[in-house]
Amino acid sequence: MDHQAALASFIASLRARGSEQTLARYERACVALLEQLGDKPLQQATRHDMQRALARLHAGGLAPRTLAVTLSAWRTWFRHLAKVGEADPAVFSGIKAPRAPKRLPNALTESEAMRLVDAPASAAEPHSPAIAARDQAMFEVLYGCGIRIGELVGLDVRDADLDRGEMRVFGKGRKERVVPLGAPACTAIRKWLDLRSSLVTGVGLPALFVGARGERISPPVVRRALKLRALQQGISSHVYPHRLRHSFASHVLQSSQDLRAVQELMGHASIASTQVYTHLDFQHLAKVYDQAHPRARKRKA
Repeated sequence: MDHQAALASFIASLRARGSEQTLARYERACVALLEQLGDKPLQQATRHDMQRALARLHAGGLAPRTLAVTLSAWRTWFRHLAKVGEADPAVFSGIKAPRAPKRLPNALTESEAMRLVDAPASAAEPHSPAIAARDQAMFEVLYGCGIRIGELVGLDVRDADLDRGEMRVFGKGRKERVVPLGAPACTAIRKWLDLRSSLVTGVGLPALFVGARGERISPPVVRRALKLRALQQGISSHVYPHRLRHSFASHVLQSSQDLRAVQELMGHASIASTQVYTHLDFQHLAKVYDQAHPRARKRKA
């Protein structure tokens, strides 16, 4: 099997269980490996080849987090090829990506988040009531449910149970979870559904959120709409969909102190992924202490 056929086979195997973003990332990673290997057959690749390829990408400026995804893609590809005897996944034994520094999630303040979602829907797109209603519903769901942008654009109309106030979401690996929908989100979705037919062009299109051309909405459209809303509301810092997810987790944890509940709502497989928000909570407490406690004021003086 030549390089291109091996890659095409791998991507096809992922298509049924991965998002388009994951497919694109994995394909870029595998193309980068092929460029590093040159004409060398995959069956002849050695552990040294893999170490050198990873080191070259690191030297070329790839961040540790990107390198970790790249290495994961390579391992997955070689496991796939091993099933037909085209590669040996053991060549990655002992190889690790450089450790990325831990960064705290960048959450909005509660007042910023409320200002963002409470803005008049007409402010988003004055000339199109349907798009304005769609944007409002999307922002309510992003902040009110804390879901990922890939989960948002993958939602179908049938996933929203407005009578029960629930949303069915398919996360990483198509893992299903049900998240609660608050009253503002339900109201916004109902208003959007009343206008959705004015944008939908295809017959039987299941997508909950659609773009101006009547097809399932894409992540870049969501990002642009959110950025515009933030600028209109005077929020100067960069606002993006995943920042609303961070804000959701931080604000729920600050109010409830229930880490397990936040883990379930976020769809984290490991609570270690959720624990990062406890650092944000501590930062909030430390700030309150510095502002309110007389000994803190005296120390600062």
